[in-house]
Amino acid sequence: MDQPPSESIGELLSRLVEDLRESTRAEVALYRAQILGWLAQAKIVATYGIIALLLLNSAVIALFVGLLLILQHHLGPIWATVIVVLGTLALVAVFGWLAARHVKRLISQRMPK
Repeated sequence: MDQPPSESIGELLSRLVEDLRESTRAEVALYRAQILGWLAQAKIVATYGIIALLLLNSAVIALFVGLLLILQHHLGPIWATVIVVLGTLALVAVFGWLAARHVKRLISQRMPK
């Protein structure tokens, strides 16, 4: 009634180990392909972000030049330049202070265990 198995336990285990190796290789290849796809998309996002920041920088420069041109008619070129530069430095100080405060908050937080 019962027929002996055609393969021994050693052969079955050997085949199981080989199947697990192949399965692991396939999983690694899948994850690698997913990561490479994600990195390609991240590169596109970074490129668009950099372009947007450069254009924003150009717009801010144009804004300051426009402000300088408007003020020089009323105050003269030297005072207009002084006011625009001091105003810009005040903005730099405010945003630098906000950034430093945020960094301090991040450093003071403990990582969850």
